Amino acid sequence: MTAQQDVLDLVFKALADPTRRLLLDRLRQRNGQTLTELCRSLEMARQSATQHLDLLAQANLVVVVRRGRERLHYLNPAPIHEIGERWIAAYDAPRLAALSTIRDRAEEYAMSETTTTIPTYVYVTYIKATAEQVWKALTDADLTSQYWHHANVSDWQVGSSWEHRRVDGSGAIDVVGTVLEVQAPTRLTVTFEDSPREERVDGPSVVTFLIEPYGDIVRLTVTHENLPNEEMLNGISSGWPAVLANLKTLLETGAVLPVAPWEAPEQS
Repeated sequence: MTAQQDVLDLVFKALADPTRRLLLDRLRQRNGQTLTELCRSLEMARQSATQHLDLLAQANLVVVVRRGRERLHYLNPAPIHEIGERWIAAYDAPRLAALSTIRDRAEEYAMSETTTTIPTYVYVTYIKATAEQVWKALTDADLTSQYWHHANVSDWQVGSSWEHRRVDGSGAIDVVGTVLEVQAPTRLTVTFEDSPREERVDGPSVVTFLIEPYGDIVRLTVTHENLPNEEMLNGISSGWPAVLANLKTLLETGAVLPVAPWEAPEQS
């Protein structure tokens, strides 16, 4: 059995428990909660909540992000999205209405505006590759051109600028930013400015790529912080899963998906 199959088994096991599904529902309603907040909303003992959250984290359905002394819990839609891609497409919709509902919920906003005025989006996926291969896929202009249809151009030194250039011949630049942190091949942090002429009092949004090797696979966590508004949150909530699905396919098969996932029609 492969490591990816092991992870899939953990997802199904985690979703089979009603209490864990309820925890996911609470995070879907308000993402980024502490253990205390989750216990309060569910009237659950801390020990019980911790055990359930640990299982959800092992299944990659929940991601824990540290903020100082706090541990914030975020719903990660990646595993449910992958279940939808693998299983729903193989059967007709009526037979899998329940799974479709779970998938649709998971693809909603990663954080509602009621949580904070500066939302954060977190997405985690597992890739059968080395940390060095994933790092190169994120920073090599030729590789990003293949799975992102944009070339990420920079010398990737702290303080340097980076550009997200179209490869359709126009040379247009859709995103610019500054490299904030470089720890090859495990951590890259950049600012992400899709409207650089609009100055923000609280500064641009920030993207962090965390690459963690586990045997013959890599856990890639993308955290997009300091988002300006719900509109951008909505855009990246569909954009990041599409881009990372194409990256994952390229590294695992040597070719990108036959149809760019951001161009595929949404299923009703």
